[in-house]
Amino acid sequence: MRRAEHRRLRAQGDDTLTGSKYVWLYGEENVPDRHQARFTELTRRGAGRRLKTARAWALKESLRDLWRCRSRVAAEAQWHWWYGWATRARLGPVLEVARMLKRHLPNVLTYFRHRITSAMSEGIASKIQALKKAANGFRNREHFKTAIYFHCGGLDLYPNPTH
Repeated sequence: MRRAEHRRLRAQGDDTLTGSKYVWLYGEENVPDRHQARFTELTRRGAGRRLKTARAWALKESLRDLWRCRSRVAAEAQWHWWYGWATRARLGPVLEVARMLKRHLPNVLTYFRHRITSAMSEGIASKIQALKKAANGFRNREHFKTAIYFHCGGLDLYPNPTH
């Protein structure tokens, strides 16, 4: 979204979005102080217009509220509210994401019954893949297993300071 809008604005001689690529990746509560003024300027209405990128960011942030819901019923109500806003926003990439989430909504709402995710196993799998890539492969399966245990095992290898 940002890239397309930046390209369009630059063609009109407007450098509003120049240098803002990484600012949009922050959650509202995590924007560093050094970026706060610029972030506020970009997300507020300016010169009688609102940036499409700012609307897309606001939609992304409001979807995060879904995970704070206490029940499946509340989450479903939050989802329907968000989906209505996303479809009325007329932002192509956001509409694609909204439709994809709608297709998978029953699976998303399952979280509110079990309150578990696959985040931990995905993180470990990512670490293992990075380990395999850094080693350019392993010739011996046992060495690979040892490396996995070493890097993912959570061992504290620092000497005990009390001894």
